[in-house]
Amino acid sequence: MKLLPPVSLLFILKLFTIQSINSQNYKLVWNEEFNYSGKPDPDKWNHETGFIRNLEEQIYTKRRKNVRVKNGKLELIARKENFKNKRYNPEVKNYRINTETSDYTSGSINTKEKFEFKYGRVEVRAKLPSGDGVWPAIWMLGVNFEEVEYPYAGEIDIMEHVGKNPNEIHATVHFPWDNAQGIKSHGGSKIIANPSEEFHVYSVNWTEDKIQFLIDNSLYHEFNTHLLNGKNNPFRKPFYLILNLALGGNWPGPVDPEIFPQKFIIDYVRVYKEIED
Repeated sequence: MKLLPPVSLLFILKLFTIQSINSQNYKLVWNEEFNYSGKPDPDKWNHETGFIRNLEEQIYTKRRKNVRVKNGKLELIARKENFKNKRYNPEVKNYRINTETSDYTSGSINTKEKFEFKYGRVEVRAKLPSGDGVWPAIWMLGVNFEEVEYPYAGEIDIMEHVGKNPNEIHATVHFPWDNAQGIKSHGGSKIIANPSEEFHVYSVNWTEDKIQFLIDNSLYHEFNTHLLNGKNNPFRKPFYLILNLALGGNWPGPVDPEIFPQKFIIDYVRVYKEIED
């Protein structure tokens, strides 16, 4: 019997899992298996660069030092290094612009205008970084995010993890609401073993009526989209995918400078549509 090389065997195992879910009334409509080397496929992914959101400490770059595909997996790599903000202008009253340098770099990619969809099942198999201050996320934004004030486009956080709580995984939706903040959040969390040492599958089932969050196919949080009836309901419009490794900011807290480099490793990303009867 001829032995298969490791990459071929890996591809067959991935194909087997795709066929398994296809037999459960779902059809694969988009996927990224990362079965190549180098930078992420430009036909599927955009890079974010610079300071982006949440008063985070890292500058995102598109360098292979921070974003690369290697050994059949995507690696988003956070590094401790002094890096100049290319958009720096001290006269602009915005931290994204008037912050001259950062002590950290990292990576973030998304599918905006390359793959956008409404309803389906998303599965991402990933291994998380560890240490105080890390903030990896698998999430989605409404495609009109840049056209409307946040949070009117909606946000679906499939997986968020903050290093100060090493075994806790979070799932959250954010949407507009008639309160003083103009926003409402609905979230849940789950404790799992070894998310930074073992791969787990983080998933969302998104339909017109509900959004369900799962880890390793185990449901742990659900949101009923009918809560927004009579309001602007962003969860009935198309979204795009985002994968990023943030540091610090308004949730994780201080960054431990001794933990670097840190990697957020993604084995695959798959999107399925439910087969209509």
